[in-house]
Amino acid sequence: MKKIKILITLVILSGLTVTAQNKDTQTADKLFNRLEFVDAIEAYNKLVENGKANEYVYKQLGDANYKIFATEEAEKWYAKALETSQDSETIYNYSQMLKANGKYDESSKWMRKFADMNPKDDRAKAFKNNPDFIPGILEGEKKYELKTLGFNSEESDFGGTVNNEILYFASARNNARRNYGWNEEPYLDVYQVSLTLNDEDQEADLVEGNINTKHHEGTVAFSPDGNTMYFSRESYFEGDYEKDKDSKSKFSVLYLYKATKDGDKWSNVEPLHINNKNYNISAPTMSADGKTLYFHSNMPGGFGLEDIYKVSVNSDGTVGEPENLGDKINTEGSEKYAFISSENTLYFSSNGHLGLGGLDVFFVSESGTIENVGVPINSNSDDFAFTINEETKEGFVSSNRPGGKGGDDIYGVKRLEPCNVMLTTSVIDSETGEPLSGATVVIKDSNDRIVLSETSDDKGQVSYEVTCEKSLEISGTLPDYEGNTLSFAGSQDEEVNLQLELKPIDKIIVEDRVVLNPILFDFDKSNITSQGAFELDKLVAVMNKYPDMVILAESHTDSRGSVNYNEKLSDRRAKSTVQYVISKGIDANRISGIGKGENELKVDCGSKCTEEEHQMNRRSEFIIVSGGPNQN
Repeated sequence: MKKIKILITLVILSGLTVTAQNKDTQTADKLFNRLEFVDAIEAYNKLVENGKANEYVYKQLGDANYKIFATEEAEKWYAKALETSQDSETIYNYSQMLKANGKYDESSKWMRKFADMNPKDDRAKAFKNNPDFIPGILEGEKKYELKTLGFNSEESDFGGTVNNEILYFASARNNARRNYGWNEEPYLDVYQVSLTLNDEDQEADLVEGNINTKHHEGTVAFSPDGNTMYFSRESYFEGDYEKDKDSKSKFSVLYLYKATKDGDKWSNVEPLHINNKNYNISAPTMSADGKTLYFHSNMPGGFGLEDIYKVSVNSDGTVGEPENLGDKINTEGSEKYAFISSENTLYFSSNGHLGLGGLDVFFVSESGTIENVGVPINSNSDDFAFTINEETKEGFVSSNRPGGKGGDDIYGVKRLEPCNVMLTTSVIDSETGEPLSGATVVIKDSNDRIVLSETSDDKGQVSYEVTCEKSLEISGTLPDYEGNTLSFAGSQDEEVNLQLELKPIDKIIVEDRVVLNPILFDFDKSNITSQGAFELDKLVAVMNKYPDMVILAESHTDSRGSVNYNEKLSDRRAKSTVQYVISKGIDANRISGIGKGENELKVDCGSKCTEEEHQMNRRSEFIIVSGGPNQN
């Protein structure tokens, strides 16, 4: 993502390792501090090649590559730095880069370490509360579709604000400008493109008037009548900058300006009074009623690197004082590129909330929770500057994901009509067909997460609205009945009715045994799986019905592995089985377990066993020692 920072931000990011600078790093450090990351990377790499690298150099290489979103290189150098470093922000950034490169399990491992080191950090708290969040984002309902836009260039193009059928955005395509050392692209200007033309006919032009200068201009916002533009510009224009004596470099910040429409041009450019030469204020967006202006800033007193703020817009065009949106939205990371829709829904981008890598787009739900917009809006890359027209359901999002024309590209957004199905499950007695009220119905998604747990009504029914493509597992339990499970693979129908049959629990008692479906264990493991727990709950139900019943649980293995190992493994599995049943309230005197190993094979197939035959041998059996319905 195109980023415009100041020296203050970089000092904050590198403060923990600043003492590691030395004579060898001076040239590279000057380039880094001038935000010339491409050249800084080359200079730090030379130190590595010459054997002069240390933890500080590796971290700087990680940070510099992170700035230009060279994720694989950033990952490599952060890993090198962490061989000797325990800096928590380096750990966090490393986790982000692993996630950006699709290495979710490894990313989670480092996030756990970060969370343990920083238990009070909001990012740590969010992760601890939901460590398995990634599948939920990747497999959630697809609420949008994306399309590529023909006017993108080979340079960075981002932002997308519509005014009178014209799209305004920031672009580095103006080769008349000198290059910016951050990524060796030209300085940004504001461009416009007509949305009334076909995509192949759209050509972007520089905005006319007094908006663009030789310095950076960024994203824009408009008053409701379309006659006032708010936009970002570097403070060089006002003569405000800091000069670094050592590097002899000048560092500007970003200010907010407003301009008024004069025919087809924009003029009367004025800076807003909230600007300050000590920090950035950028990326404006306007509420639908024109009374509130939102932006992001790294001004003092915030919660992280960049926070989202708002100011009131008075009837005379002046603005009030900035108000931070608070720590529910803002984190210790970066929150930026706010957008407030006509329905007053706040969208923003963040790398501090739980996302897929880089910046993700989030929104504040009606209940006030922060929710990830999901894929395909979000990716492993930076996704930002999201907008949506609530009437047409169309909008824009910017991203530096692979497959675009340039560093950042603008994508068209279309909100999809929701496809939902009302799923009704009827729980019935398998023998009589009568409805069973009071049954506990549990619905799990494909990641084994519970999405609903409810009791069947007097008609034996439980209803649940689900998205059309969602696959579910539905299980039902009821005292004196054997639990059962069925699968739902998704449907395009508006309504689907399913029947879940429960057998009377006595049906699983066969002579002197309680016969369950195979209790499956993970390979070489003895812990009870969710499938095993579901089956063992049937045994618990039988033992509750017959309080005098005493059970011996025998655990058997297949013939693979040594005899001694199999005996020990089966013994552990038998003990796990017994402990699970006891944990459900069964007295310990009523159940015992023994591991039989491979001593009593059900199918003696030698070395030519099929996987099915191995499974038949790898079983648990539950022998009724005393009590139960067949007791004489």
